[in-house]
Amino acid sequence: MRILGVDPGSQKTGVGIIDVQGNRIRHVHHAMIRTGKGEFDERLHILFSGLCTIIDQFNPECAAIEDVFVSKNVSSALKLGQARGALVAACGHYGLRVTPYSPTKVKQAVVGFGRAEKDQVGHMIRMLLHPPEPCPEDAADALAVAICHAHHTPMQKLAGKQ
Repeated sequence: MRILGVDPGSQKTGVGIIDVQGNRIRHVHHAMIRTGKGEFDERLHILFSGLCTIIDQFNPECAAIEDVFVSKNVSSALKLGQARGALVAACGHYGLRVTPYSPTKVKQAVVGFGRAEKDQVGHMIRMLLHPPEPCPEDAADALAVAICHAHHTPMQKLAGKQ
């Protein structure tokens, strides 16, 4: 199974793709979609088309995306939600089912501790997947989302959710 993981952001989005066969997980690709600081509608278009290009190239079978969490800045949370919507729409454009995961669940699946720091997630991604090139934080987070989905998919299939 080829899984697409996405760590959404309105200026930079991490993307990670893994292959899963049984209990073996293999790194396929990771990237950053950078939108810059231009007009917001243009940034949403860059996110949509950038993810479409990656999906087109790597043909994942399913997708997982990190949930939006609301911090103190509601305006930022709304923009992040719109960015996430553009990314989910790109997946839907290709008929991919998208499963959301909370940041805590992702960290728990990869590090074993739901409140792990970003550097701990990055370290575990390097240990588990051995990416061939340096992995930016957001791309490592996206790979972690994909791994989280790989860990939860068998349970979901047994429960009849997929």
